[in-house]
Amino acid sequence: MELAGKIDHTLLKPEAAEKDIVNLCHEAVKYGFASVCVNPTYICTASRLLHGTRVAASTVVGFPLGAVLTEIKVQEVLAAKAYGAREVDAVMNISRAKSGDWKTVQRDMETVVRTAQSCGLKIKFIIETGLLDQDEKKKAAFIVKESGADFIKTSTGFYGGAAVEDVRNLKEWVGPSVKVKASGGIKTREFAIELVKAGADRLGTSSGLSLL
Repeated sequence: MELAGKIDHTLLKPEAAEKDIVNLCHEAVKYGFASVCVNPTYICTASRLLHGTRVAASTVVGFPLGAVLTEIKVQEVLAAKAYGAREVDAVMNISRAKSGDWKTVQRDMETVVRTAQSCGLKIKFIIETGLLDQDEKKKAAFIVKESGADFIKTSTGFYGGAAVEDVRNLKEWVGPSVKVKASGGIKTREFAIELVKAGADRLGTSSGLSLL
């Protein structure tokens, strides 16, 4: 049950149908997962099914590339709140980071974080570790910390997944003020426990049932 409480029960595949989202929510309530994470088109369904439970409805922002305009991310956050989300997972502007344009990355992140927190949403920022070198990961972690985001998240799951070393490093770089979410490729209980021991506070996975 302790492990279950760290899992964001996730289904972000493009072919996921509404019945799959319904099942996801029922499973999350049954097993006591922290949240369900679904694409924005189903956040209303998820929030309705999870209303009155301890499981948070969560959706994604700027997913999966992070390259949409900041104004669009802001509108996605506001829409998520309007449709009942309690948490959002936003993607850093990876292209700008790879270009070395960290000022734009920081402005984007700070604006999105401020919007989310102003309407009572927890926000996790995905930095996509699989596309960054070590210096870029450290710089991204610093910006997430400075932005005031609730979590730093390793991956979308589309470009590589979580790694124990990344989780350990991110935990060290952000310190106690920011939690760490490991996501992508978490398919065994053993790996999940390794990530938790390395410092992961949340695990994003579509394999939650098999982990338990």
